[in-house]
This record gives sequence, structure tokens and C-alpha cells, in this order.
Amino acid sequence: MKDNRIINAFAELKSAGKKTLLPFFTAGYPDVETTGGILHDIEKRGVKICELGIPFSDPIADGPTIQASYSAALDAGVTLQKLFDMVRSYRAEGGQLGLLMMVSYSIVFRYGAEKFCIAAADAGVDGLIVPDLPMGEAEAFAPLAEASGLCNVMLIAPTTPEDRKVEIAKQSTGFVYYISVSGITGERTKLPPETVAAVAELKTHTDTPVCVGFGISNPETVVEVCKAADGAIVGSAFIHRINDAVAANAPREEIVANVGQLVSELIAPLA
Repeated sequence: MKDNRIINAFAELKSAGKKTLLPFFTAGYPDVETTGGILHDIEKRGVKICELGIPFSDPIADGPTIQASYSAALDAGVTLQKLFDMVRSYRAEGGQLGLLMMVSYSIVFRYGAEKFCIAAADAGVDGLIVPDLPMGEAEAFAPLAEASGLCNVMLIAPTTPEDRKVEIAKQSTGFVYYISVSGITGERTKLPPETVAAVAELKTHTDTPVCVGFGISNPETVVEVCKAADGAIVGSAFIHRINDAVAANAPREEIVANVGQLVSELIAPLA
């Protein structure tokens, strides 16, 4: 896949012997303009790749913090088209982050899978994570994503059988999303010790980068997972910080700065 920002970012990181932080934000929360501001800010702080969660009424794996942010965004009138427009504006303003959309298959299916991939790529999206993609649809969806130049990032759970983990890693493009714990997203003070060993084992079977998400919320856990993984995915900790700022009626600039401060704290050990 040529000129994909996600693939290029991981190639650059590997060449430099570095690991990375992949922040996750609910797209359009607390508003679309703030999300755009956050993207520009975190890029300046050294982030290479960012996940944008597309608000959905019934997310399957997200904890209460992210679920609430999805509901707030939907209540505020956030739509898929507004989010595509936001990404397009970010690109027009020179934004170079590798951007992933984490999106429910219900949204993709309703939009039309091929049409969705084309629209996402046209807006400036680089990859998709479809956590509830039915097995029967997965084989048909992957070529559609590839045809539009999009990475199709697939998830592996701790409970996934070993042979199945290897097969998923072979099919995933851009990177493999390794879920650190069974259950839902949310902040945790530490992760299961077997996570690092499981990632290290998986990496003996694939050259595709492996990133770990679910439960990572502080520099210590970022460092821990990156002993084996190529990147650490952090979501709920950022949403929690945005929630605090929104509750305090903080202006947009302050929200962006608060998020950026946490990004700097989490990415510092990987510099």
C-alpha cells in the first residue's frame, strides 16, 4: 500500500528504533472544532498516529467513559459527514497525522461498505478499525479498504486462540490492535503481566506492528506494554480529562492544552 501515513509512520519509527503513543479521541466531543484543534496540537507534540472513535448509540466494547462521550456527541448533533469534513479541513490546514476511524459496522453497512471506504479515504482518513465486523463480512471488506488505500486494522483479544491470533495478524494491515484485557475499555493502574509475553510471542509470527490498547492510562503502563509492543493506545484517560474541562466550562483552548499536557506526559518515556 503506497503512501499510507500509518504504514509510513511505523516504518519511520522502526528505522529510528522507537515506539509510539496512539491517542484515541471521540470524534466531535465536546465539539467538532475542539477535535480538530486537538489533532493539530498533538501532532506538534510528537504523535504520529491517532484514532478517532465515531460516535455510535450502542458501542460493544467501550466502557462508561467513552460511551458517555459518544452519547454527548450524538446529542450535540455530530454526524458522519461533519466528521469527514473535519478531517478534510485538518488535511487542508497541513495536518499529517495518520488517522484511523474506529467505527461500528452498523454505520459502515448503512452507509454502504464500498462507499464508506471511498468517502473516508477522500476525506483524508488512513485506516479503519471495525471492531464488530462479522466474520462473514471480513473477507469481503478487506479488499474494499485496500482498494481505497486504507489500512484495515484488526483486533486480537487475550482469549483468541493462538492459531487464530496469527491468522488475524496476517490479515491486519497498518498494525494489529492487541486488546490487553478481556472486557471493556477503561483506565487501569496496571495490566495483566501476561500481556507483554503474549505480544512478544505474537511478534515472532508477524512483521506487522502490534499495538496494545484497553486500560493504559499512565506513563508506567505505556512503558510496560512497549517493552514488546510497537505502540500504546490510550483513550479513556483522555476522555476523562476532557470531561473534567467540560464540567468546569473551560474554553476550547484550555481543553486542547489539557489534553496536550497528558499526551506529553505519556509520550515522554518513548522519546
